[in-house]
Amino acid sequence: MKITLPTAGGGLAPYTLKGPGRFKPALPSQPLTRIAYSAAHVVADPRAAIDPWLQCAVDWDATIAYRERLWSMGLGVAEAMDTAQRGMGLDWPTSLELIGRSLRAAKAHPGARVASGCGTDHLAPEAARGIDDVIRAYEEQMAAIEALGGKLIVMASRALARVARSPADYERVYDRVLSQAKEPVILHWLGDMFDPALAGYWLGSAAGGGAGGSADVAAAMDTALGVIAAHADKVDGIKISLLDKDQEIRMRRRLPPGVRMYTGDDFNYAELIAGDGIGDTPNQRQSDALLGIFDAIAPAASAALAALAADDLGRFHAILAPTVPLSRHIFQAPTRFYKTGVVFMAWLNGHQSHFTMVGGQQSTRSLPHLVELFRLADAAGLIEQPDLAAQRMRTLLALHGIES
Repeated sequence: MKITLPTAGGGLAPYTLKGPGRFKPALPSQPLTRIAYSAAHVVADPRAAIDPWLQCAVDWDATIAYRERLWSMGLGVAEAMDTAQRGMGLDWPTSLELIGRSLRAAKAHPGARVASGCGTDHLAPEAARGIDDVIRAYEEQMAAIEALGGKLIVMASRALARVARSPADYERVYDRVLSQAKEPVILHWLGDMFDPALAGYWLGSAAGGGAGGSADVAAAMDTALGVIAAHADKVDGIKISLLDKDQEIRMRRRLPPGVRMYTGDDFNYAELIAGDGIGDTPNQRQSDALLGIFDAIAPAASAALAALAADDLGRFHAILAPTVPLSRHIFQAPTRFYKTGVVFMAWLNGHQSHFTMVGGQQSTRSLPHLVELFRLADAAGLIEQPDLAAQRMRTLLALHGIES
């Protein structure tokens, strides 16, 4: 299959697609040696008569169908997270409906994992007067999700980042939240490259939060580890998304036995999941996964995890290595716009009928960015239907004034 694509120099050149890779994804019942959640995107409803920058409309059938695809490959779903545009178009009422629908759909898939984002996003950061407001906001979402039978991912809070004055404020909030959780939760540490409003998380404004240097990260890590140590029986694990493998490894080696590190590093996931064998307990030697990129590379991710479970480390790396340049491109700065690339992949591969996003976020990446994404996806064997993908790429080019 050939297509004419724009070049870096501003011209046009023919491109021949490589075609789909020969991945053998894991079966839903297949035992794996890593827990792997894919943070999953939502499919917008492009026909809804709304103000798309201000209101949220979801195509529920297509959205749930995508989750069923992930479960069919043995991947869990991290629901209503950053990849689902939480805080960037997906509001709390719609998030709760999404969580409920996902939990109900999972019942038809034995063994399907769902963990759901619990945050404070219904509380505008500027409306938070103090720590008690943040606690109440967390408690409201916790109660709603647990009433549905959901497992919690306690998301980082913009409101908390705004009002916290010191690490003690974080300790107070998480002490209250974790002491009330019905079952062990996953904590969530999202770096400011994903959300600038979270700069200085775990530190507080009076502690110098927001500088972003290595000393700040070390101090923030100390606070987070202190919270985990104080409530180890209520913490399944922590997902950190700092795009810094060395910091993740440092933290992983300090986790209490049994508390998992869920890598959120979309730059270095392959080596972090494989592990380094260093640490007193298994959880300190390797990372499990909770990744946005797994939405876009699901067949490869599942096949690689199956290879790892079969002790075929060479095959594991051979599958994932070509996906890393794609992931680094999708998550390039401004990193918070990575969702556009994830949804673009779903559209190219026929998992939704349109390239429209909640909040109009399809406009956050340029045409050259999407063209390069197309090439990198093909190089990784992740263009599942070359004819369809080429047709849709031509449509995108035509919308940008390029007839090929």
